[in-house]
Amino acid sequence: MDKNELVDLVTGTLEDKKGQDVVSLEVSQLTPMTDYMVIVTGRSSTHIKSLADDVIVAVKQAGEPIRGTEGREQSEWVLVDLGSVLVHIMLAATRSHYSLEDLWNFKPDPVSED
Repeated sequence: MDKNELVDLVTGTLEDKKGQDVVSLEVSQLTPMTDYMVIVTGRSSTHIKSLADDVIVAVKQAGEPIRGTEGREQSEWVLVDLGSVLVHIMLAATRSHYSLEDLWNFKPDPVSED
């Protein structure tokens, strides 16, 4: 599965499970860490855990590996690392506070040659 198909699988799963305001950002030009970030809001900590579980199940069923998860204990912000795609599942207040869309949704300055 290529990274675009993986993003489609993740965003489709999150939308099907009533994740709110699903956004995917292509960040490969900004960081070597990943190619895409998917950000979604959950209604409660229980909903966030459920969204994370549903993404993990869908990705595993597609035969793709899960590199790791973080934040399941507190469930204000759960990160699911799929390698080329990082999934951020957050409560609305947490998402607003960290504003990842603003942090990662910009174009790098072109390199000038003097």
